[in-house]
Amino acid sequence: MASVPQQAGPSVSSINRFSLPIEGMTCASCVGRVERALEAVPGVLTAAVNLATERADITVAGVPDPQLAVQAIEQAGYAVPEAITELAIEDMTCASCVGRVEKALARIPGVLEATVNLATERARIRHLDGAVSVGDLEAAVVQAGYKPRRLGAATAAGDQGAERRDSETRALRRSLLIASVLTLPVFILEMGSHLIPAMHHWVMGTLGEQRSWYLQLVLATLVLFGPGLRFFRKGVPALLRGAPDMNSLVVLGTAAAYGFSVVATFFPEALPPGTANVYFEASVVIVTLILLGRTLEAGAKGRTSQAIKRLVGLQAKTARVERNGQSVEVALDEVVAGDIVFVRPGEKIPVDGEVVEGASYIDESMITGEPVPVSKGPGAAVVGGTINKNGAFSFRVTRIGGDTVLAQIIRLVEEAQGSKLPIQALVDRVTMWFVPAVMAAAASTFAIWLSVGPPPALTFALVAGVTVLIIACPCAMGLATPTSIMVGTGRAAELGILFRKGEALQALRDVGMIALDKTGTLTKGRPELTDLVPADGFEYDQVLALVAAVEARSEHPVAEAIVAEAGQRGITLAPVEGFDATPGFGVSARVAGRTVAVGANRYMTRLGLDVSGFVQTAQRLGEQGKSPLYAAIDGRLAAVIAVADPIKESTPAAIEALHALGLKVAMITGDNVATATAIARQLGIDEVAADVLPDGKVAALKRFRAKGARVAFVGDGINDAPALAEADVGLAIGTGTDVAIEAADVVLMSGDLLGVPNAIALSQATIRNIKQNLFWAFAYNAVLIPVAAGALYPVNGTLLSPVFAAGAMALSSVFVLGNALRLKRFQAPMAADTQAGTQPNAERMVTSRMAHEH
Repeated sequence: MASVPQQAGPSVSSINRFSLPIEGMTCASCVGRVERALEAVPGVLTAAVNLATERADITVAGVPDPQLAVQAIEQAGYAVPEAITELAIEDMTCASCVGRVEKALARIPGVLEATVNLATERARIRHLDGAVSVGDLEAAVVQAGYKPRRLGAATAAGDQGAERRDSETRALRRSLLIASVLTLPVFILEMGSHLIPAMHHWVMGTLGEQRSWYLQLVLATLVLFGPGLRFFRKGVPALLRGAPDMNSLVVLGTAAAYGFSVVATFFPEALPPGTANVYFEASVVIVTLILLGRTLEAGAKGRTSQAIKRLVGLQAKTARVERNGQSVEVALDEVVAGDIVFVRPGEKIPVDGEVVEGASYIDESMITGEPVPVSKGPGAAVVGGTINKNGAFSFRVTRIGGDTVLAQIIRLVEEAQGSKLPIQALVDRVTMWFVPAVMAAAASTFAIWLSVGPPPALTFALVAGVTVLIIACPCAMGLATPTSIMVGTGRAAELGILFRKGEALQALRDVGMIALDKTGTLTKGRPELTDLVPADGFEYDQVLALVAAVEARSEHPVAEAIVAEAGQRGITLAPVEGFDATPGFGVSARVAGRTVAVGANRYMTRLGLDVSGFVQTAQRLGEQGKSPLYAAIDGRLAAVIAVADPIKESTPAAIEALHALGLKVAMITGDNVATATAIARQLGIDEVAADVLPDGKVAALKRFRAKGARVAFVGDGINDAPALAEADVGLAIGTGTDVAIEAADVVLMSGDLLGVPNAIALSQATIRNIKQNLFWAFAYNAVLIPVAAGALYPVNGTLLSPVFAAGAMALSSVFVLGNALRLKRFQAPMAADTQAGTQPNAERMVTSRMAHEH
């Protein structure tokens, strides 16, 4: 750790030193500025900043508070980099353990946030880079009473975690078997004697009461300090630290029943008359049933992470690459970027790359959720983990290891599964105080029964106190939220929906409006030239040749459509000089000595040209849902042009599904109002923001939001990134740019708008599942703890047995896990085959975004 405590000799206060990395310093004046800012922080004695190492060494009186220093550095105009460290945490059993580990980590100077997930058994720590070491974090976890473990590479860590869980499950099964075999005779001897008179007479006639108790003592001792020793090993140290957990409750309950029985067996005279009974059967049945619950829980926990296992399982183990002109099979970690990899029919594609030779259909359903194989030829991108169908081809490796799409998906799913929802905050606050509150309730129950209970009061007090200790179950509370998130995000990944942030699961459920970017989201994003009407004195091919020559310098899809049309007509493009693009208006250049300008009507107006001669044509195109563009040659209006972008076949069904979910649908487009309105009418879109320039999407979103609805935005382009970040939930189409995907909360891998209603439906199902779990966990305790304390005894004489309490406690966690696992059967409301039956493309040709991006 960078923080080094030092004793200040005779001073009563300690002096501590810590260091922070700083970004953005360029000269000596920066150094002075940072030092002055740090020395102004209360408690800072000295601050020495090194420009070469870009670090500040700070000496403070008392406990260091790096966050104050960070604020001072940031206010001075510089930055302190942050880092994320993840640790696996073993031996956590309940929600109290989660809160305890989080508190221990958060106390470390330099830690900004610590999040612990009981289901994944992982801690995610956001801290100042360089101010906290992994050793500091591990030491804090150990001090809290748990076992930290460093995580390696994703796959290795996953395998290691799976092996550890399997080993734990095997050990629990072994313990459960031994405990069951030893518990059965104790249960038959004691409970059989109570319930069956003949059994009682047989025991009294053969063994006698005292020998029966001796035998029960031996068997109970073997259970408690054999299979049940695991509870004492964890529960007793937790009690000694003043931080009791679930194990502590089990230890107190079983030890009380066992200890009382030992006294009744050997020193009955020490107990009040009529109270010398044994409860060995209660102590051993409690241990056995809780072991049964833990065994079932371990198995169910393993199933919640099956989505990750399946994703990891998609990775190929080897690849056939070209080495010295020969095709050789090598291990996957020996493949490097630039290698040529050969793929035969039916083989799994090992890494990401670009096809260089051959063609085939590839099944990408495991990545995108799309069931139809995709055709791939030279130049097409292929993704590692997908399956080649019938052709053979070779591809050049572009990404390996953690950079591949599959590795990034695994990482995103793991991060989403490890995150906490806002709904979890209440649970965390409750569970931190739950176990101490249960212990206080048990002590109060014992005292009340002892003072006012009927004879034998001590027996009643013991039974009620032990039952309260055993029946409380914070482990169900701790598992309620994370298990649902794990299963829900895993199922989403199988459907091609990646929740980059777990919080989006909750936020998406609450949205009231879906705002859609048009091009690439509603449409295919591949415009085609549909109309070119030349003015008098100009010819079609002549205008097309000049316009295409200018557009050939542009990278916009609309330009590609015009150039493609020229190519289809066999037109040779002339060289271009002085190309200039004006964002939001249009482009211009000189071609073969002639001045050519292409753009929206506002561009023509800016150039001083009157477009009124094309009013009727422009109106006709607008009624067809097309935005007219204009071409000017040598300062004269030469033609009106329309480029259309087909609506995706699945778009109408997706919008209909969003309406069915009770959501409003809005469209944000750069098209003029008439064109945008025509498209909206055609698709049944409720609200439109038209004539929006690329930087105006955020303002449009804010206008929608001002009406009170929470708004989700769906987009795909680079210029959608600000809107994706601004929206309450941003959904990126997976076929879009990396920038858009990075800015989004949810990624739809299929590039299909049908993923939006599916994501919302899954979000609703997951949050509903979490609420069911939380209701069960809280209602279980709220109802059964008073019953365990004997609240019903004055009414109808009911006093719950500790044995039933143990069974109920074990089943509560199993119920929560079982309910979460139901999400694995979630069926997407919009299956891919709903794309069938949509209208012909020709009827859905809509305008491009050229009007606002040219």
